Amino acid sequence: MDIFRSVHAVATASGDGEGTGAIDWAAVADAAKNVTDPGDLTLSTEDREGYATDVRDARQRLQSVGDVEFDLPEVVEVQNRHHWIDANIRTFKRVMRPIEERGRVPLPGVTRVVNTGTMAFMLSFLGKNVLGQYDPLLLAEGDADHGLYFVHPNIVAVAESLDVDFPRFRRWIAFHEVAHAAEFGAAPWLSGHLETRMQDGLNSLAHGEFDRRAFSDLDTAMTAVEGYAELLMDRAFDAEYADLREKLDARRSGGGPIARLARRLLGLGVKRRQYERGAKFFETVADERGVAAASVVWENPEHLPTDEEIKNPWKWIARVDPESRL
Repeated sequence: MDIFRSVHAVATASGDGEGTGAIDWAAVADAAKNVTDPGDLTLSTEDREGYATDVRDARQRLQSVGDVEFDLPEVVEVQNRHHWIDANIRTFKRVMRPIEERGRVPLPGVTRVVNTGTMAFMLSFLGKNVLGQYDPLLLAEGDADHGLYFVHPNIVAVAESLDVDFPRFRRWIAFHEVAHAAEFGAAPWLSGHLETRMQDGLNSLAHGEFDRRAFSDLDTAMTAVEGYAELLMDRAFDAEYADLREKLDARRSGGGPIARLARRLLGLGVKRRQYERGAKFFETVADERGVAAASVVWENPEHLPTDEEIKNPWKWIARVDPESRL
C-alpha cells in the first residue's frame, strides 16, 4: 500500500484526469488501489471447482425451492480487491453521469478534490470488506450482461477471522449472490424499474432538488430485493447456517471506531435495515403461503410491496392473493 501516492492522486484530482465533471475517476482508481492490498488470487484446482460447483448447485436449489426460472450471468468472476474496485468504478461512473453532466458544481476545483477523495475512500473501504456481489449493471448501455463477482481474498480472510470452514462459508456466500441473480432473472422488468426510479432521483439531484418519492420507491424496491434474496438463500441452503449468520452479523456491527464511522457514512446501516425489513416481510408470506407464493412478487412491477405492506405483509397477501396462483 502506498498512502502517499493515494493522497497525491486525490490532491491532483482537479487537473486533467479522466472525466470533466465533479469526480476524477482515474484519480479515484489510483487512490483507492494505492491504499488497498489486492490480496492473493492464487486459486487451486479445488478452489476453482469449488466456486463453479457452489454457483451451479445454488442455481439448481434456488430454482427448485423458489419455483423460479433464471439463467446465470455470462460474467462470473473470482476477483481480487483491485478487480472489484475497477468493476465498481465503472458502475459508479454510469450512476453519477446525470449529476456530472448537468449538476451545478460550486468551486469546481475544490469540489472535484473532495468528491474524488470521498469516492476513493468509499471504494477502498468496501473493496476490503465485500465478499460477493451480483451486479445488474444498472444504466449500462447496449446489451451488457449482468455480472456475478466473488472477492476471493476477502472470503478467505473473513472465514479465517470467524473461524469457520472456508468451503462452507464460500458456498453460503454463493447461495446469497445467486439468489439475487434469481430475482433479476425471474423479473426481466426489474432492472428497468430500478433504473427509472434511480434516474428520476439522480436527475432531481442534478438540478439541486430532491425527489423524495423516487428515492422512497427505490428504497422500498431494494428492501424487497434484499429480503427475498435472504428468504430464498435461507430456505435453499443445504446445511445449517445459523452460526455463519450470527458470526457475520457480529462482525458487521463490530470493528473499531473508524470502521463504524465508515459504515455509517456509507449508508451500510440502510442496507442492513433493508435486509431485516425485507426478510421479515417475506418470512411471513412464506410461512403462510409457501416460498413459491412469495415468488409471485416478481411477476410484474405491480406486485412489489409498498412500504405499508412491508410493515404489514397481510395487506400484500390480500392485494396480490398468491393463494389463487398456487
